[in-house]
Amino acid sequence: MNDIFSLADELGPLKIIHVHQPAIGLKGILVVDNVAGGPSIGGVRMAVDVTLEECARLARAMTLKNAAAGLAHGGGKAVLMGDPKMPKSQKEVLIRGFASALREIEQYIFGPDMGTDEECMAWVYDEIGRAVGLPRELGGIPLDEIGATAWGLSHAVDVVQEFSDFKTEGARFVVQGFGAVGKNVTNFLSAAGAIAIAVSDSSGTIYNRDGLDVRELMALKEAGRPVTEYADGEKRDCDAIIDIECDLWIPAARPDVIDEANLHRLNTKVVVQGANIAITPAAEAILHERGVLCIPDFIANAGGVICAAMEYQKNSEAVALSTIEEKLRRNTREVLQTARQRQISPRQAGLAMARKRLEKAMSFRRWQLF
Repeated sequence: MNDIFSLADELGPLKIIHVHQPAIGLKGILVVDNVAGGPSIGGVRMAVDVTLEECARLARAMTLKNAAAGLAHGGGKAVLMGDPKMPKSQKEVLIRGFASALREIEQYIFGPDMGTDEECMAWVYDEIGRAVGLPRELGGIPLDEIGATAWGLSHAVDVVQEFSDFKTEGARFVVQGFGAVGKNVTNFLSAAGAIAIAVSDSSGTIYNRDGLDVRELMALKEAGRPVTEYADGEKRDCDAIIDIECDLWIPAARPDVIDEANLHRLNTKVVVQGANIAITPAAEAILHERGVLCIPDFIANAGGVICAAMEYQKNSEAVALSTIEEKLRRNTREVLQTARQRQISPRQAGLAMARKRLEKAMSFRRWQLF
């Protein structure tokens, strides 16, 4: 996408800022999409292949997510080009440099995302005093440690039972991306009686039709080892995670992992999106037509940003978790009720709900700006 103006519509983006500091190897982008509800919250994603288009799409997902969740925040996203596994000292220089370059952009609040964590947010906070997802020692609520996003996903899955023949107890589920979100949602769903039969990370996929030992998988991950070192399972490549028959499929990895070219390989009843923009809009529409119940990303995985907003307002961890539960259950139920009543997809229902709330917030703005 070469023309940045092709990214714009009636909702945003408000600002697109490129940061380039060759002396330290820093290349990053910030997209502040919409601040009608308040200053934008969105994570800093670090990867070698991030793009402006991806950043803008993720920022819009955050706008919709925050509006749907009824938060006093708009949507934004930042991407930083680089290998997140680079030496810590080098990564700290880039994170601090990025934060310093965006010091004056008070319409954006930094948060953790793929490739960044609470320590990175501590560096940002030290530089500019504007970050969420901080370590406990700085008054934060560590989103990954408590599994905020996954906690919300588990409640979205629970509500799905009211609108389909899906039952969590005994459900066979698959998780693509056994990272911070993936491992926690696996743990929560297993505790609720579901059976994890396959998970994947960058090393590949591990599969056992009779179920995986979640405690062993968690221990592997905590030790920094790949899931393919799990002993009692069949090892497959990363992409094979798409083909495994299951009742529930949870993408918790990169964007666009399911598109029109590979959606036919999915063999599941329900998809609950743990990652942002995990499925292309066209693919999601086709899955809906084929009877696969898809809970949209901006509805299902809002737990992390809800927790971040609670932290920003100086609420406790207990308040954050109860708020995530209440909002995720209410919004998932409202979306699925609307979808059923109007005979539309959950994404269409969710977009209508989010846009209604967003446009109301925009109507209060003096100049009707984003």
